Amino acid sequence: MPPHGWLVPQWTAPGVGALMTTRQGGVSTAPFDSLNLRAAVGDEPHAVKQNLALLEQAMATARPVFLKQVHGARVVRLSASDAERGAELYEADASVTTDAGVACAVQVADCLPVLFAAPRGRAVAAAHAGWRGLALGVVEATLQSVCDAAGCAPGEVQAWLGACIGPHHFEVGSDVLQAFGVSPQRAQASRFRPCAPGKWLADLPSLARDRLHAGGVRDITGGQWCTVEEAKRFFSFRRDRITGRMVAAVWIEQRETA
Repeated sequence: MPPHGWLVPQWTAPGVGALMTTRQGGVSTAPFDSLNLRAAVGDEPHAVKQNLALLEQAMATARPVFLKQVHGARVVRLSASDAERGAELYEADASVTTDAGVACAVQVADCLPVLFAAPRGRAVAAAHAGWRGLALGVVEATLQSVCDAAGCAPGEVQAWLGACIGPHHFEVGSDVLQAFGVSPQRAQASRFRPCAPGKWLADLPSLARDRLHAGGVRDITGGQWCTVEEAKRFFSFRRDRITGRMVAAVWIEQRETA
C-alpha cells in the first residue's frame, strides 16, 4: 500500500499497479518539501535522488520511465529495456507499454495526469494532460495507443484522472477557449465559466472526461482533487511558482492469461 496519503486508482484492473504521489513523505526542504521528484526545478540533486529511491521502493515491482514533457500529444511505446536506461528518454507527453516491470510515468504540479489500463493487464499508459496537450488530443492519442497495443476496444479500457488544478482556480484567457474551438458566447456550455472580463474558469477534469467519453471509454474514475486548494498535500505551480513535482505512474505487475 503506497504511503503518506498517496492516491491509488480505485479501479478493477488485475495485474496492474498504479499510484500518484503527493508532496508528503520525502526528504526535500522548503519550498520543495518534501517529496519532490524532479531535479530541474531548483531542488538539491541528492534530495531528489533519495525521493526517487523512495518512489521505486513503494512501487516495488517496476521502475518508472519519465518523459521530457513538452505539452504536446506524442505517445511513445516503452519496453522493459527503457527502465534500465535512465530518465527523460523521449520528448513526449504520454507513454504506453505491454511489458511488465516498466512504469509509464508523468510528472505534474497542476496539469492533469491520466492513467489507462487495458483488460487483463495487456497494456497500460500514462498521459500528461495540461490544457495545451488536452486541446491537441493527447488523451485521444493515448487511448488509441492503448487499444492498438492491447488489441482491445475503447469501451474495455479503464481511465483514472489524478489530482490537478481544480475548476475554481484554473483561470484562463480567450486563447485557451480558442484552442478548444469554443466561442466566448458558448463558453459556459463547454466547461468554461466566466469569472472576469476576458477571463474564464476552466474545468480541466471535465474536459478530459468529455474527450474520454467521446472516445468510447465508459469506466472513468478520479479527478476530484484540486492541487491548488490542498497546499499541504499537493504541489501547485500556479499557487507557488517555485515548487516540486509529483508523479503519477502505472505498470503491469503480471499479465493474466485470456
